[in-house]
Amino acid sequence: MKFTTFLHGDQPRLGLVDGDAVIDLNAAQPQVPSSLRAALAAGADLGTAARAALASSAARLPMAGLRLAPLVPEPGKIICLGLNYFDHAKEGGREKPEYPWFFFRGASSLVAHGAPGILPKVSAKFDYEAELALVIGRRVPRHVSQEDAPGHVFGYTCFNDMSVRDYQKRTPQWTIGKNFDGTGGFGPVLVTADELPPAAAGLRIQGRLNGEVMQSANTADMIWGVAETISLLSEVLTLEPGDVIVMGTPAGVGQARTPPVWMKAGDSFEVEIERIGTLANPIRAEA
Repeated sequence: MKFTTFLHGDQPRLGLVDGDAVIDLNAAQPQVPSSLRAALAAGADLGTAARAALASSAARLPMAGLRLAPLVPEPGKIICLGLNYFDHAKEGGREKPEYPWFFFRGASSLVAHGAPGILPKVSAKFDYEAELALVIGRRVPRHVSQEDAPGHVFGYTCFNDMSVRDYQKRTPQWTIGKNFDGTGGFGPVLVTADELPPAAAGLRIQGRLNGEVMQSANTADMIWGVAETISLLSEVLTLEPGDVIVMGTPAGVGQARTPPVWMKAGDSFEVEIERIGTLANPIRAEA
């Protein structure tokens, strides 16, 4: 099944994707909260509710006419991985890290599919990163095994971890360059884990700048896969329903090219992941 989050007025609503249309799941199944995070936190049986909605005469809204929101507009946590593909680590002049390079994003950095990524006034070194992201569906107990970890994932989606490289390099930690407003493309749909290979392994991932392929890899190329990443995080913290993990980018980023390729106003970047979909964000200069 596929889910999305769209805006009704200014309020995000959980939508069930039915072909080229979307069903407001709360309107069709009132027992389901109207936001994805709230529905997961409440333990709602989204599969049963979705099947009932699909079989019903619930109103279908053309997806092309909807204004989308980030899939989880306000995640409890957004945990990202750096240097999680061998080739990307190598192009940055590094060997395989001994431990994942984790960093956090804030909710105010997120933007929806179709919404602009914002080129900040203070920098021209605005880079792209095509990534797989996942949404936690069930609370992950501490010290979960790798075998059990993927069962806590509700679904997978696309992410563009847009990065302000000069700010990223101003400190040993990357947080400041990864949290500019309007730099975390997130969506457009969440594909449930049961629709994909275990732990979303073996999926082609591409990043395209103005239609040109800049990144092309496979999720099987990740250094730390989904299961190991969740297991490692569970040594430290509790992952909760609606938390997001962004799994890192393959080689081909702009800063590693000669000469470097930076996104500019008027550009467009797409992240396509096999069997999941395509996330597209135009680039606009900060007002």
